[in-house]
Amino acid sequence: MGEAFLFAANAVLPIILLIALGYVIKRTGLLGKDFFDAGNKLVFRVLLPVMLFCNVYRIERLSDVEPAYLLFGIAAVIMIFLLAIPVCCAFTKDNGKRGVLIQGIFRSNYAIIGIPLAESLFGEAGAAAAGVMSAFCVPLFNILGVISLTVFNGSGERKKADIKKILLGIVKNPLIIGTVAGLAVLCVRGLFVQWGITFRLSDITPLYKALDSIRSVCTPFALTVLGGRFEFSAVARLRREIVFGTAMRNIAVPVLGLTAAYLLMQQLSLSGEHFAVFIGVFATPVAVSSAVMAKEMGGDDELAGQLVVWTSLFSTVTIFVYVTILKMLGIF
Repeated sequence: MGEAFLFAANAVLPIILLIALGYVIKRTGLLGKDFFDAGNKLVFRVLLPVMLFCNVYRIERLSDVEPAYLLFGIAAVIMIFLLAIPVCCAFTKDNGKRGVLIQGIFRSNYAIIGIPLAESLFGEAGAAAAGVMSAFCVPLFNILGVISLTVFNGSGERKKADIKKILLGIVKNPLIIGTVAGLAVLCVRGLFVQWGITFRLSDITPLYKALDSIRSVCTPFALTVLGGRFEFSAVARLRREIVFGTAMRNIAVPVLGLTAAYLLMQQLSLSGEHFAVFIGVFATPVAVSSAVMAKEMGGDDELAGQLVVWTSLFSTVTIFVYVTILKMLGIF
């Protein structure tokens, strides 16, 4: 028990402390809202894509990736999305809140918290596995988010989805671009191996060192920016929805997803790095971008923002518990 507790503390506490640092910096007035807004853009448009590219590039061979692990993650997210629809429809009759709650249940903060957590839990193997999963989870989260907010919006009317615009948004997503670029370079490297060519991207030393430096700075900067964007302006009228959404995201989803993975562990040949990724997929808080999407598509963006804050707060406890349990079970 003591060893599991220490393992979880070493993996989770650095992330919590960096988020807390960002919040303290903002509260003391050392840096203002404009800095954190600009920092958020920098993270999503530059730092995270480069980190995803590097994580994927560091995979030795694509054949090392377990397809069963990817299929389980994709299928589980889709299943959670489908289950969330009737649950949220039964919970509230407000369409603006329904779409936001559905998105809050299935959409995790995988890019900012999930990937660094996977690396913290299982080193380079965890980071590599998380990078590959991002190639599928990032577009899936975006597609399902658009669907939930298109079907359920504040006006109570069904919006006609602009398929071309949706697809263009997915293709232009910086996180997807970074991941796909990494996979493309990885495939080229595989061809070079077959053709007997010894040249690698890492042989371009100045470029590779620059990319690796950006990768290194991404996690601490992204987590600090996340803390600086926290707003504790809870509204009394949303208390019921906040409690429901937080409980579903922080407790119901990770218990369901991680339990299913554990029961299928032998059949799917799952190992520690896979569970490190699953914690990122199932147990991390609601994605920050979900609030922006809700505002643009007619959902209750105030509720969306509160879910980001409160699921982030409670995840500091729940993630710690899940990591400790998995360590005691011998997964990590």
